[in-house]
Amino acid sequence: MNMEARVGVVVEGGQRALNSAHGAVVDAGARKFLQQQQQQQHEHSSKQGLNPQIGTVQQLLAGGIAGAFSKTCTAPLARLTILFQVQGMQSDVSALSKASIWREASRIINEEGFKAFWKGNLVTIAHRLPYTAVNFYAYERYKSFLQSTLCLENQRGKAGADLGVHFVGGGLAGMTAASATYPLDLVRTRLAAQRNTIYYRGIWHAFHTICREEGIFGLYKGLGATLLGVGPSIAISFSVYESLRSYWQLQRPDDSTIMVSLACGSLSGIASSTATFPIDLVRRRMQLEGAAGRARVYKTGLTGTFRHIIHSEGLRGLYRGILPEYYKVVPGVGIVFMTYETLKMLLSSIPTGY
Repeated sequence: MNMEARVGVVVEGGQRALNSAHGAVVDAGARKFLQQQQQQQHEHSSKQGLNPQIGTVQQLLAGGIAGAFSKTCTAPLARLTILFQVQGMQSDVSALSKASIWREASRIINEEGFKAFWKGNLVTIAHRLPYTAVNFYAYERYKSFLQSTLCLENQRGKAGADLGVHFVGGGLAGMTAASATYPLDLVRTRLAAQRNTIYYRGIWHAFHTICREEGIFGLYKGLGATLLGVGPSIAISFSVYESLRSYWQLQRPDDSTIMVSLACGSLSGIASSTATFPIDLVRRRMQLEGAAGRARVYKTGLTGTFRHIIHSEGLRGLYRGILPEYYKVVPGVGIVFMTYETLKMLLSSIPTGY
C-alpha cells in the first residue's frame, strides 16, 4: 500500500471515528434533553394539583358525575349514618344503647326491603351533581384567584404557600357549593331519615310540604351549622389530598395516577370526617327540627343544640354514627377524586371552546 493510500485510510478511519463520536455526543445530548423535558413536565403536573386542562363545561361535568357516582356507590352506608345521627331525637332513649350497624341494617331489610338502602338516593344525585360540580369548579377558581392576588405564582411548589391556598380555596369552595344547593341537601336528609311512616312521598312533595308548613326559610334550617362544618371539612379534604398526592408523586412517580387519587382521597376523607363529624351531626338534627309535624327538640340554636346533646347523650353522642361514616367516606371520597381525575383525562381530548 503506497503512502497516499495509507494516508487515505487513516483519514477515512479518522473521519468515521469523528462522525461516530459526534453522533454519540448528539445522542447523549438528545437523551439528556428529553429526560430534562420529562422531568420538568412531571414537576409541572405535580405542582398543578387539580388544575384542569379542560374547559369549564367539561370540568363541571367531571365534578358532577364524580359526586353522583360516589354517592350512589355508598348510599347504603350514607343512610345508616343519617339514621344513627338522628337517633338521639327519639323519645326511646333506651334504644340508643342497643344500636349497632348490623342490627339497623337487618331492620331496614326486614321492615323496608333491600331497596330502602337507596331511599332518597334520587334527590342525593340531584343534589350531588350540582354540588360537586360547583365545588370542584369553585375550588379551581378560588385557588387561581388566591395565587394571583397574593402573588404566589412564583412560589408554587413551596409546601407552606400551597397548603394555605389549598386550605382557604377548599373552604370557600365548600361553602359556596353548600349554599347554592342547600335545599336539596335538607330534602335528602328528611327523605333518608324516614322509617316505616312515610310523610314525604318524593322530592317535589317534600319541597311543597316544607314550604307550606314551615315557610320558605324551612328549606334553610341548619344552614349555619352546615357552613360551619362544610368549610373546614372541604378545606381539610382538599389540602390533605393535594399534599399527600404531591408527596406520593415525588416519592413514587411511576405509580398509577388513578390509584394514587383513590388512596389519597380516602385518607383525606378520614381526616376531614374525624375533624368535623360533631358539626355534621348537629346540622342533621337541626334539618329534622319540626319535620313531619313533630315537636321541636332543640330550641336554642347551634350552641344550645351542642349543649343539649352533650347533656342528654354525653360526648359520645356527638360521634353517634361515626363508624358507618368511616365505612362510607373511605371509599366515597376516594371514588370522587379517582373518578374526577379519570374523567378529566378522558375529557381533555374534547375541544375546549366553552
